[in-house]
Amino acid sequence: MRRRGVLAAMGVASTGGLAGCGGGAPTADGESGESDGEDGDGDEETDIEWPAGTYADYETTTVVVESPEGEELGSVTAAIADDEEKRPLGLSDAEALPEDGGMLFAYSEPRDSLTFIMPEMDFGIDIVYVDAERTITRIHNAPEPAPNEDGSEQRYPGSGQYVLEVPYEWTDRRDVEVGDTLAFEL
Repeated sequence: MRRRGVLAAMGVASTGGLAGCGGGAPTADGESGESDGEDGDGDEETDIEWPAGTYADYETTTVVVESPEGEELGSVTAAIADDEEKRPLGLSDAEALPEDGGMLFAYSEPRDSLTFIMPEMDFGIDIVYVDAERTITRIHNAPEPAPNEDGSEQRYPGSGQYVLEVPYEWTDRRDVEVGDTLAFEL
C-alpha cells in the first residue's frame, strides 16, 4: 500500500526544525521488494532499486561509515535531501528501503535542535545524527508505529549538520556507534 505521509518542516528555533522521515523505495515494477533470502552476511537480499519512484531524480552519494580506527563498518547509496522541498518529504513517498539504501539530509550549517518524526510509517528506520566534522553524535532505532498509531507522536531529537536514515537496526547489524564517522561527497 502506497503511503503519503503528511510531513512538515516547522521551525522549532532558528537553529532547529522538525523533519519527517519515512520508509524506502519501490522496486522497478512497483512492488514492495520482499525478501528473497539471505546474502551470506545474515542480511536480507532485496530486489529494490534505489533511488526509484519519487526519488529517481535525486542526486545520490555513497555514504561509508568508519570506526575511529578507520575500519569500514558499512555503506549505503543515499538519496540526498538538501533543500526545503526534499527535507520535509523525507522518505514518505517510498514503500521499502533496500539494505544498502538510505537518505542523507544535509543542512548548510549545523543545527542545535532537530527532531525527526514518523507519521504514516509502515516500518522502522535508524536515524543517525552527524555533526559538521561528520562524526556520529546520536543514533535512534525508530520502530514502525503501532497498528493504531500514525507515528506523529514518535519524535527523535538530535543535533548536527547531517542526518542519515537507513533500514531499521542497520546500525546494530554493523556495530555502528556514536563516535564513528561518515565519509561521503556532496
